[in-house]
Amino acid sequence: MSDSVVSLSDVSIAFGDVTIVKELTLSIDAGEFVALVGPNGSGKTTLLELLAGLRTPDEGSVSRPDVDRDAAYLPQTPAFRHGFTAAETLAFYARLADAADEPQTYLDRVGLTAAGDRPVEALSGGMTRLLGLAQALVGDPPLVVLDEPTSGLDPEMADHVFAAMADIVAGDRALVVASHDLVAVERVADRVIVLGGGAVRLDGPPDALVAQSEAASLREVLSTVVAETEPQRLAVADGEGGR
Repeated sequence: MSDSVVSLSDVSIAFGDVTIVKELTLSIDAGEFVALVGPNGSGKTTLLELLAGLRTPDEGSVSRPDVDRDAAYLPQTPAFRHGFTAAETLAFYARLADAADEPQTYLDRVGLTAAGDRPVEALSGGMTRLLGLAQALVGDPPLVVLDEPTSGLDPEMADHVFAAMADIVAGDRALVVASHDLVAVERVADRVIVLGGGAVRLDGPPDALVAQSEAASLREVLSTVVAETEPQRLAVADGEGGR
């Protein structure tokens, strides 16, 4: 197995009296494409922020490699300063990270080869997400963390973003993404972590989770987890559907 790029041990996070992440232990290894799936409120975003180093646990410990930039985080809606081109934007971040690669190198890696001279405000939503992915690669972090990078995109662009994410996973880098696009997750991810109620309910390759659950798809697996951990959510949905 490859070296770990981040490890959590008995981690818990609470907001007031509400526990969001409960005694969670897991490790992400270099070379893995990991998808976090779960219903809204299951702790996905909190876990992403924890993995990316943006949040510290109330209890437990987090271990990371000793490198200059150990993780990069891409929020759901990345924003870049207007008045600069895509290449100028990446050059700015490269200077901050003291990175040697030229901006075009990062653009090429995410499929934005011809977009370097375009102002960031002229980029489509999908191209802005790809620019965010390119920015996340600056400084060569061993872990890239993304929160719903295909939300609101048309199916073709969403597929392109997933393909770009898969392409940047390498022997010394892991990628963790939270996504509701379960069809793409089932097709592309090496490993799926299913969250429910702030805890890991299932963890493994998507095809193995589907077979283990005797389900027809990853969506059916998630529905089963929701039924077991949040039955009130299904009851509300059924009630709304009947009106």
